[in-house]
Amino acid sequence: MVAQPIDVHAEAAAQGPPEDAVPGITARLRAAGCVFAEDEAKLIIGSASTPDELAAMIDRRVAGLPLEHVLGWAEFCGLRIIVGPGVFVPRRRSEFLVSQAVAAVRSGSRSFRVPVVLDICCGSGALGLAVATQLGMAELHAADIDPGACEYARRNLAAIAGDVHEGDLFDSLPADLHGRVDLIVANAPYVPTAEVGVMPAEARLHEPLVALDGGSDGVNVHRRVAAIAPEWLARSGSLLIETSERQAALTEAAMARAGLTTTVVTDGDLDTTVVIGRR
Repeated sequence: MVAQPIDVHAEAAAQGPPEDAVPGITARLRAAGCVFAEDEAKLIIGSASTPDELAAMIDRRVAGLPLEHVLGWAEFCGLRIIVGPGVFVPRRRSEFLVSQAVAAVRSGSRSFRVPVVLDICCGSGALGLAVATQLGMAELHAADIDPGACEYARRNLAAIAGDVHEGDLFDSLPADLHGRVDLIVANAPYVPTAEVGVMPAEARLHEPLVALDGGSDGVNVHRRVAAIAPEWLARSGSLLIETSERQAALTEAAMARAGLTTTVVTDGDLDTTVVIGRR
Protein backbone atom coordinates (compact mmCIF):
# COMPACT_ATOMS: atom_id res chain seq x y z
CA MET A 1 0.00 0.00 0.00
CA VAL A 2 1.34 3.45 -0.87
CA ALA A 3 0.23 6.96 0.01
CA GLN A 4 -1.98 8.70 -2.50
CA PRO A 5 -0.90 12.06 -3.96
CA ILE A 6 -3.14 15.03 -3.26
CA ASP A 7 -3.38 18.59 -4.48
CA VAL A 8 -3.26 20.44 -1.19
CA HIS A 9 -3.92 23.83 -2.79
CA ALA A 10 -7.07 22.59 -4.50
CA GLU A 11 -8.13 20.89 -1.28
CA ALA A 12 -7.74 24.10 0.70
CA ALA A 13 -9.70 26.03 -1.91
CA ALA A 14 -12.45 23.41 -1.93
CA GLN A 15 -13.04 24.02 1.78
CA GLY A 16 -14.16 27.48 0.77
CA PRO A 17 -12.47 30.04 3.03
CA PRO A 18 -14.91 32.89 3.62
CA GLU A 19 -14.04 35.61 1.14
CA ASP A 20 -14.53 38.41 3.67
CA ALA A 21 -11.94 36.87 6.00
CA VAL A 22 -9.14 36.64 3.44
CA PRO A 23 -8.27 40.36 2.99
CA GLY A 24 -7.89 41.12 6.69
CA ILE A 25 -5.79 38.04 7.41
CA THR A 26 -3.74 38.67 4.28
CA ALA A 27 -2.97 42.21 5.43
CA ARG A 28 -1.86 40.99 8.84
CA LEU A 29 0.37 38.30 7.36
CA ARG A 30 1.84 40.70 4.83
CA ALA A 31 2.66 43.17 7.60
CA ALA A 32 4.50 40.35 9.37
CA GLY A 33 6.67 39.83 6.28
CA CYS A 34 4.94 36.86 4.63
CA VAL A 35 5.70 37.14 0.91
CA PHE A 36 2.81 34.95 -0.25
CA ALA A 37 0.37 36.34 2.30
CA GLU A 38 -2.87 35.75 0.38
CA ASP A 39 -2.04 32.13 -0.42
CA GLU A 40 -1.03 31.56 3.19
CA ALA A 41 -4.23 33.15 4.46
CA LYS A 42 -6.36 30.81 2.36
CA LEU A 43 -4.41 27.76 3.51
CA ILE A 44 -4.67 28.74 7.17
CA ILE A 45 -8.39 29.48 6.90
CA GLY A 46 -8.95 26.18 5.11
CA SER A 47 -7.07 24.25 7.81
CA ALA A 48 -8.74 25.80 10.86
CA SER A 49 -11.80 24.04 12.24
CA THR A 50 -12.98 26.79 14.64
CA PRO A 51 -12.62 30.58 14.90
CA ASP A 52 -10.44 30.18 18.00
CA GLU A 53 -8.15 27.76 16.19
CA LEU A 54 -7.95 30.14 13.25
CA ALA A 55 -6.95 33.03 15.52
CA ALA A 56 -4.30 30.91 17.22
CA MET A 57 -2.86 29.76 13.90
CA ILE A 58 -2.62 33.32 12.62
CA ASP A 59 -0.92 34.42 15.83
CA ARG A 60 1.66 31.64 15.50
CA ARG A 61 2.39 32.53 11.88
CA VAL A 62 2.71 36.24 12.65
CA ALA A 63 5.12 35.33 15.46
CA GLY A 64 7.38 33.66 12.87
CA LEU A 65 6.51 29.97 13.12
CA PRO A 66 6.98 28.32 9.69
CA LEU A 67 3.72 28.06 7.76
CA GLU A 68 4.08 24.27 7.57
CA HIS A 69 4.40 24.04 11.35
CA VAL A 70 1.30 26.21 11.72
CA LEU A 71 -0.69 24.03 9.33
CA GLY A 72 0.73 20.76 10.67
CA TRP A 73 1.70 19.55 7.20
CA ALA A 74 3.88 20.32 4.21
CA GLU A 75 3.23 19.59 0.55
CA PHE A 76 6.00 17.48 -0.95
CA CYS A 77 5.84 15.59 -4.25
CA GLY A 78 2.06 15.92 -4.17
CA LEU A 79 1.87 14.32 -0.73
CA ARG A 80 0.81 15.78 2.60
CA ILE A 81 3.69 15.29 5.01
CA ILE A 82 2.93 15.66 8.72
CA VAL A 83 5.31 18.16 10.34
CA GLY A 84 5.37 20.36 13.42
CA PRO A 85 7.62 22.37 15.72
CA GLY A 86 11.07 20.85 16.05
CA VAL A 87 11.19 18.88 12.81
CA PHE A 88 12.84 19.79 9.50
CA VAL A 89 10.37 20.90 6.82
CA PRO A 90 10.96 19.19 3.44
CA ARG A 91 11.91 21.70 0.75
CA ARG A 92 10.63 21.71 -2.81
CA ARG A 93 14.20 21.47 -4.13
CA SER A 94 14.43 17.98 -2.62
CA GLU A 95 11.83 16.79 -5.13
CA PHE A 96 14.74 16.63 -7.58
CA LEU A 97 16.47 14.15 -5.26
CA VAL A 98 13.31 12.03 -5.29
CA SER A 99 13.10 11.99 -9.09
CA GLN A 100 16.75 11.01 -9.39
CA ALA A 101 16.34 8.30 -6.76
CA VAL A 102 13.36 6.75 -8.52
CA ALA A 103 15.27 6.76 -11.81
CA ALA A 104 18.27 5.10 -10.13
CA VAL A 105 16.12 2.26 -8.79
CA ARG A 106 14.38 1.71 -12.10
CA SER A 107 17.70 1.55 -13.94
CA GLY A 108 19.24 -0.93 -11.50
CA SER A 109 19.28 -4.72 -11.71
CA ARG A 110 17.09 -6.29 -9.03
CA SER A 111 15.85 -9.51 -10.63
CA PHE A 112 12.24 -8.28 -10.32
CA ARG A 113 12.27 -8.26 -6.52
CA VAL A 114 10.76 -5.50 -4.40
CA PRO A 115 13.36 -2.72 -4.04
CA VAL A 116 14.79 -1.99 -0.61
CA VAL A 117 14.95 1.74 0.12
CA LEU A 118 16.68 3.48 3.01
CA ASP A 119 16.05 7.14 3.91
CA ILE A 120 19.00 8.11 6.11
CA CYS A 121 18.81 11.31 8.21
CA CYS A 122 15.13 10.97 7.41
CA GLY A 123 13.59 13.81 9.40
CA SER A 124 9.84 13.58 8.77
CA GLY A 125 10.34 10.66 6.37
CA ALA A 126 9.28 12.75 3.38
CA LEU A 127 11.97 11.49 0.99
CA GLY A 128 11.37 7.82 1.67
CA LEU A 129 7.60 8.20 1.49
CA ALA A 130 7.79 10.05 -1.83
CA VAL A 131 10.20 7.53 -3.36
CA ALA A 132 8.13 4.54 -2.22
CA THR A 133 4.93 6.17 -3.49
CA GLN A 134 6.39 6.83 -6.93
CA LEU A 135 7.88 3.34 -7.18
CA GLY A 136 4.51 1.83 -6.26
CA MET A 137 6.08 -0.84 -4.07
CA ALA A 138 9.15 -0.86 -1.82
CA GLU A 139 10.53 -2.20 1.44
CA LEU A 140 11.12 1.13 3.13
CA HIS A 141 13.40 1.87 6.07
CA ALA A 142 14.12 5.29 7.56
CA ALA A 143 16.61 6.34 10.24
CA ASP A 144 17.34 9.50 12.21
CA ILE A 145 19.26 10.39 15.36
CA ASP A 146 16.55 12.81 16.55
CA PRO A 147 13.75 11.14 18.58
CA GLY A 148 11.30 13.89 17.61
CA ALA A 149 11.98 13.42 13.93
CA CYS A 150 11.49 9.68 14.29
CA GLU A 151 8.05 10.23 15.80
CA TYR A 152 6.98 12.29 12.80
CA ALA A 153 8.50 9.73 10.43
CA ARG A 154 6.54 6.92 12.10
CA ARG A 155 3.31 8.86 11.60
CA ASN A 156 4.08 9.58 7.96
CA LEU A 157 5.22 6.06 7.10
CA ALA A 158 2.50 4.20 9.00
CA ALA A 159 0.25 3.91 5.94
CA ILE A 160 2.93 2.07 3.96
CA ALA A 161 4.31 0.04 6.87
CA GLY A 162 7.72 1.71 6.68
CA ASP A 163 10.18 0.85 9.45
CA VAL A 164 11.70 3.78 11.37
CA HIS A 165 14.94 3.28 13.29
CA GLU A 166 16.21 5.75 15.89
CA GLY A 167 19.98 6.10 16.01
CA ASP A 168 23.09 7.66 14.55
CA LEU A 169 23.11 7.02 10.79
CA PHE A 170 23.32 3.23 10.21
CA ASP A 171 23.80 2.23 13.87
CA SER A 172 20.18 1.28 14.55
CA LEU A 173 19.50 -0.63 11.32
CA PRO A 174 18.78 -4.38 11.43
CA ALA A 175 21.78 -6.49 10.46
CA ASP A 176 19.86 -8.30 7.74
CA LEU A 177 19.88 -5.13 5.63
CA HIS A 178 23.63 -5.50 5.06
CA GLY A 179 24.33 -5.84 1.36
CA ARG A 180 20.73 -5.73 0.18
CA VAL A 181 19.73 -2.05 0.09
CA ASP A 182 19.02 -0.94 -3.47
CA LEU A 183 18.76 2.75 -2.71
CA ILE A 184 20.00 5.06 0.03
CA VAL A 185 18.74 8.65 -0.08
CA ALA A 186 20.11 11.35 2.20
CA ASN A 187 19.15 14.95 2.68
CA ALA A 188 21.76 15.21 5.41
CA PRO A 189 22.67 18.65 6.80
CA TYR A 190 25.03 20.58 4.53
CA VAL A 191 25.03 24.13 5.88
CA PRO A 192 28.54 25.07 7.12
CA THR A 193 28.54 25.77 10.86
CA ALA A 194 29.55 29.41 10.37
CA GLU A 195 26.55 30.02 8.08
CA VAL A 196 23.81 28.55 10.28
CA GLY A 197 23.49 31.88 12.09
CA VAL A 198 22.54 33.72 8.89
CA MET A 199 19.90 31.24 7.77
CA PRO A 200 16.27 32.46 7.60
CA ALA A 201 14.77 32.67 11.08
CA GLU A 202 12.07 30.12 10.20
CA ALA A 203 14.76 27.46 9.83
CA ARG A 204 17.32 28.74 12.33
CA LEU A 205 14.86 29.18 15.19
CA HIS A 206 12.32 26.45 14.56
CA GLU A 207 14.15 23.49 13.02
CA PRO A 208 16.62 21.26 14.91
CA LEU A 209 20.29 22.24 14.64
CA VAL A 210 21.20 18.61 13.96
CA ALA A 211 19.21 18.84 10.71
CA LEU A 212 20.99 22.02 9.56
CA ASP A 213 24.62 22.06 10.73
CA GLY A 214 26.91 20.10 8.42
CA GLY A 215 30.19 20.97 10.13
CA SER A 216 33.00 23.32 9.17
CA ASP A 217 32.62 22.84 5.39
CA GLY A 218 29.08 21.48 5.45
CA VAL A 219 29.84 17.92 4.35
CA ASN A 220 30.89 16.17 7.58
CA VAL A 221 27.77 14.00 7.61
CA HIS A 222 28.10 13.32 3.87
CA ARG A 223 31.56 11.88 4.48
CA ARG A 224 30.30 9.63 7.25
CA VAL A 225 27.37 8.39 5.16
CA ALA A 226 29.53 7.75 2.10
CA ALA A 227 32.17 5.85 4.08
CA ILE A 228 29.66 3.37 5.52
CA ALA A 229 27.04 3.13 2.76
CA PRO A 230 28.81 0.59 0.48
CA GLU A 231 28.58 -2.20 3.04
CA TRP A 232 24.79 -1.77 3.12
CA LEU A 233 24.26 -1.42 -0.63
CA ALA A 234 23.25 -4.32 -2.83
CA ARG A 235 25.12 -4.92 -6.07
CA SER A 236 24.30 -2.02 -8.42
CA GLY A 237 22.75 -0.21 -5.46
CA SER A 238 22.91 3.59 -5.35
CA LEU A 239 23.57 6.29 -2.76
CA LEU A 240 22.10 9.72 -3.51
CA ILE A 241 22.95 12.77 -1.41
CA GLU A 242 21.51 16.26 -1.85
CA THR A 243 24.19 18.93 -1.66
CA SER A 244 24.98 22.36 -3.09
CA GLU A 245 26.81 23.16 -6.29
CA ARG A 246 29.79 24.59 -4.39
CA GLN A 247 30.03 21.51 -2.15
CA ALA A 248 29.34 18.86 -4.78
CA ALA A 249 33.03 18.16 -5.41
CA LEU A 250 33.57 17.42 -1.71
CA THR A 251 30.55 15.12 -1.54
CA GLU A 252 31.61 13.39 -4.75
CA ALA A 253 35.16 12.89 -3.44
CA ALA A 254 33.80 11.23 -0.30
CA MET A 255 31.81 8.75 -2.40
CA ALA A 256 34.78 8.06 -4.68
CA ARG A 257 37.01 7.32 -1.67
CA ALA A 258 34.42 4.76 -0.59
CA GLY A 259 34.73 3.01 -3.97
CA LEU A 260 31.50 4.21 -5.55
CA THR A 261 31.17 5.29 -9.17
CA THR A 262 29.96 8.87 -9.06
CA THR A 263 27.79 11.23 -11.07
CA VAL A 264 26.79 14.81 -10.28
CA VAL A 265 23.42 16.13 -11.51
CA THR A 266 21.90 19.57 -11.07
CA ASP A 267 18.56 21.31 -11.53
CA GLY A 268 18.91 25.02 -12.22
CA ASP A 269 15.22 25.76 -11.72
CA LEU A 270 15.21 24.30 -8.22
CA ASP A 271 18.79 25.42 -7.52
CA THR A 272 19.79 22.01 -6.25
CA THR A 273 22.52 19.43 -6.80
CA VAL A 274 22.54 15.69 -6.20
CA VAL A 275 25.58 13.45 -6.09
CA ILE A 276 24.96 9.83 -7.09
CA GLY A 277 27.27 6.99 -6.15
CA ARG A 278 26.70 3.50 -7.50
CA ARG A 279 28.23 0.33 -6.18
